Amino acid sequence: MTVLGARALNRATLARQLLLDRADLPVLDAVAHLGGLQAQEPQEPFTGLWSRLRAFDPAALSGLLLERAVVRTHLMRRTVHLVTAADALAWRARHDPMLRQRVLGAYRRELAGVDLDRLAADARVLLADGEPRTTAEIAAALAARWPEPGPRALGEMVIAGLVPTVQVPPRGLWRTRAGVRTVPLSAWLGRDADPPAADDGGADPVGRQLVRRYLAAYGPAATADVRAWSGLAGLPAAVAAIRDELVSFRDERGRELLDLPGAPRPAEDTPAPVRFLPAFDNAILGYDDRSRIIDDAHRNLSVAGERVVLVDGRVAATWTVTGGAVTVTPLRALGRADRAAVADEGGALAAFLSGGDSDRVEVASA
Repeated sequence: MTVLGARALNRATLARQLLLDRADLPVLDAVAHLGGLQAQEPQEPFTGLWSRLRAFDPAALSGLLLERAVVRTHLMRRTVHLVTAADALAWRARHDPMLRQRVLGAYRRELAGVDLDRLAADARVLLADGEPRTTAEIAAALAARWPEPGPRALGEMVIAGLVPTVQVPPRGLWRTRAGVRTVPLSAWLGRDADPPAADDGGADPVGRQLVRRYLAAYGPAATADVRAWSGLAGLPAAVAAIRDELVSFRDERGRELLDLPGAPRPAEDTPAPVRFLPAFDNAILGYDDRSRIIDDAHRNLSVAGERVVLVDGRVAATWTVTGGAVTVTPLRALGRADRAAVADEGGALAAFLSGGDSDRVEVASA
């Protein structure tokens, strides 16, 4: 079985993530291809798409949110993701048990003894009018009947674990500050999420789709990587059901990696341009083994919400914005050519984020 080294896997990831060459894709198609973008920080997806798409217009993404073609919702790993409306409807039921369990894991003591099915029924009645509400408003309205959990656990369980909801605009619009207000997914999109798939011998049809979509945007990858991206434990049956469609490799640790036969796997010496990634980008978080793109010593940077810079395809710096200027802090010494490339891309990013008012960038010493 062919062994793929870290550099070969890196180039495959960059190609799948649209980070090797900016793509000429419509924004909706890019969001679909990526399986969504992690988006608890509402402005971060704009940087993620700017780094991936040629001539990206942030107004296009804002327009898709207003047109309800994309939504902000709790999905993979119980994190807020920006996904297409079609994917939200198709995938939500498959994620329901995981979402409920993850909220329970965070608030097990507060939610002990709570009949979650009854709470879900009460919440659906409350939210049936489609009125946007904050989490605190939802908890306050339910507190008379459900006083034990407390407002934080109660509200979080409702909006993230029990009732499919979306965060409505203006939150998530370009250069707009707005708090979180939610409505049921069904009210926002005009129909309920697809029901759980009928049992077809345990082959998990939605899971099969998730695995294929994951490999298209992240492969080659191990089953542990699929789980790390999705948060779903029950995908082995889905992988087994489509195994005949896939090709196999090994990484340098001996793990089996699966992939779609025709997916791009560029040569490991393919040049990789500098790219600026937003906080919580799935190009890093979408793997159990992140060594293809980030050193183990820096593994937790993206988990902590640091924005990072890729140099030669790997995380080499962090970046911030202050007063319209992009400041880059290298994690290792950068050569003259790399520093110049970082400065050029950082200046372009500063211009994008400021609407053309500033292209200032500072690259600090390592």
